[in-house]
Amino acid sequence: MAKKTTSKKGKSPQNNSKYIKIFWGIFSGGLLIVVLIFLFASWGLFGPLPSFEELENPESNLATEILSSDGKTLGKFYNENRTPIKYEDLPQNLIDAVTSTEDRRFYDHSGIDLRGTMRAVVYLGSEGGASTITQQLAKLLFSDTPSNKIERVLQKVREWIIAARLERQYTKQEIITMYLNKMDFLYNAIGIRSASRIYFDKEPRDLKPEESAIIAGMLKNPRQFNPYREISKDNALGRRNVVLGLMEQTGKLTAQQKDSLVDLPVKVTFSPEGHSDGIATYFREYLRAFVTDWIKENPKGVDKDGNEEYYNIYRDGLVISTTIDSRMQQNAEEAVTAHISNLQKEFDKQNEKNSTAPFRDITKDEEERIIQRAIKNSDRWRKMSAKDISEEQIKKSFDIKTDMRIFSWQGDIDTLMTPRDSILYYKRFLRSGLLSITPQTGEVKAWVGGINYKHFQYDHVKTGKRQVGSTFKPFLYAAAIDQLHLSPCDTLSNVPYCIPAGEMGLEKDWCPDNSGGEYGGMVSLKSALARSINTVSAKLMHKVGPRPVIDLAKKLGVDTRNIPEVPSIALGTADLSLYDMVSAYATFANQGVHIDPQIVTTIVDKNGTILYQNVPQAADVLSKESAYVMLNLMEGVTQYGSGVRLRTGANNRYDFKNVITDYPWAFTNPIAGKTGTTQNQSDGWFMGIVPNLATGVWVGGEERSVHFSSITYGQGATMALPIWAIYMKKNYAQDSLKISKEEFERPEKLTIAVDCDSIVKKPKDQGYIPDELDF
Repeated sequence: MAKKTTSKKGKSPQNNSKYIKIFWGIFSGGLLIVVLIFLFASWGLFGPLPSFEELENPESNLATEILSSDGKTLGKFYNENRTPIKYEDLPQNLIDAVTSTEDRRFYDHSGIDLRGTMRAVVYLGSEGGASTITQQLAKLLFSDTPSNKIERVLQKVREWIIAARLERQYTKQEIITMYLNKMDFLYNAIGIRSASRIYFDKEPRDLKPEESAIIAGMLKNPRQFNPYREISKDNALGRRNVVLGLMEQTGKLTAQQKDSLVDLPVKVTFSPEGHSDGIATYFREYLRAFVTDWIKENPKGVDKDGNEEYYNIYRDGLVISTTIDSRMQQNAEEAVTAHISNLQKEFDKQNEKNSTAPFRDITKDEEERIIQRAIKNSDRWRKMSAKDISEEQIKKSFDIKTDMRIFSWQGDIDTLMTPRDSILYYKRFLRSGLLSITPQTGEVKAWVGGINYKHFQYDHVKTGKRQVGSTFKPFLYAAAIDQLHLSPCDTLSNVPYCIPAGEMGLEKDWCPDNSGGEYGGMVSLKSALARSINTVSAKLMHKVGPRPVIDLAKKLGVDTRNIPEVPSIALGTADLSLYDMVSAYATFANQGVHIDPQIVTTIVDKNGTILYQNVPQAADVLSKESAYVMLNLMEGVTQYGSGVRLRTGANNRYDFKNVITDYPWAFTNPIAGKTGTTQNQSDGWFMGIVPNLATGVWVGGEERSVHFSSITYGQGATMALPIWAIYMKKNYAQDSLKISKEEFERPEKLTIAVDCDSIVKKPKDQGYIPDELDF
């Protein structure tokens, strides 16, 4: 009997059923785990999720933006340089570049792209990532950096949940705008507006397609594909072209458009927005203190615990509208740079044989005291002292060469130098300040506090106070005219004059000399001011007295607390700020009405609510007649006095072409002005006024012992006046600024004679004859 055999071609149905059950068990279990993970994440077990209010108002550091009066951004105060913009301010080419590159189904999903996720899983990310723009926004807004892979997986789950919630909370346009406003593009370029301005020096709406492609390419890795970094420029070019190719694939560009754009080189106009970059840096630093003080006095509300809350200048997104005109500010900074860089060459040349250079008229011991004072005031000293390093070790460190970047007019220089030598190096540079004010409003239009904020941070507009020299004399003349009703045509003898001891607190006779020792004849008040004759100033001071002069100066806006009540103030011995001087001179052009300098017009919060609106305060100081007479007097300075080179041609004897920058200027319009030069030529001043602009300029060394050896180069007409001339030439070249060339407004009923030339020609019985004053 044959044995029955069986053939085993597969597993029995019972065994197949077993494996099927295992498969579905694993699948169901996995699915349950995934569901539980998402459920637990939604309950916040893997970390808190943002509330509805947080989704509605995600926390973000928003920079405070500083605007000029002509609508330009002067700078920002920030922890993060972020200034958000609206969807309508984004160019379509940028939106197309971002969606084509980062999330081509952005408008079709609800926060999570399942198709993209499956592709990423199957190809392990080699064919592109799975994160949508909404998920990336969720990560930027609400996620911290994970410390391990498990945390990253759980973070990813949270991002999916937050992304879904964001999609329910915001429109697609709002999501892509928030995403671009939040991204960090390096170099303080946080957000699309900062990136556009820093890398291309333009607003986002003005971006070209190839520029938008660069920014979209940086979203993947702003360091690896950065168009400014030398090491990554080629990467940026390649990434840009990838973006352009993707835009072609999605139908946003034609093949012809893509090919033409791919052939273009990468062009970057790098415009950094650090605190020391851009224009109006000294002004912005003063503004920071102004706004900080305003914040302290104006809390924004009370928190839930009853404590006062204050605005934060670095993160609350305030918008500060200032009075500065960006065009005039640029003109002012260019004028200072042009003249001081030129003047410095002559200064250095004259110091080549000076054994105590850059100082003059001091001993070696005095020089050493200056250096030691600078050492102890330095940042290096303060930082080392804070680390409890001994004074002896600190002093030794100043004689050890170290790498440093130093200023030069040709650009910063990387060098090896001892800190002590760097102190002497910086002491040799001439410094400058310029302030420009609209007299009728008090608005500050230009503020230049120094020659380079990065290296010289001391502000010579508001903080610095220096001897003002003859620029103080108009206050004396104004007091005399206001009290005595004098005319510019009245005459005094130009002879040596003394105020005797015992008067006005003098312990000995005060007998000022005229510059150059020139005496003799009769001189009109107008000529005396134009030629800055000291003997006439002494006579006027003797008649008026120091106290009325000081009181008037105070009403004009000058801080008079440190002005001594002595006759010598007539010659400008007091130390005053450029800020106060220009404020006072502006009063003459405003018909005797003083308005304190104004720097801010409004402060607005991020929602557009006006928090502060400036209301200028005016005060009558001089009569219209006295103010006009003073302008007439000071016109003489530029007609035939120390400021005459403003009007003269190239053949004038003052034509020092190597020093008088851009000379001749040949102004023909009315200009009231006054030069000032102090003892040893330590300070050079020029104050210049036209009907709707008053501007003052100061030039000198950081130390008073840093100066020219002769008055030819050290006078205000050489050091400071050229800056005013260059600045005003630039202003007049821009018609949109509307700087006046008209005559000063003359009062209808003028009782004081000012037309001296016509008066002198009249017979005595036909009109006013100038008085020969007997004081």
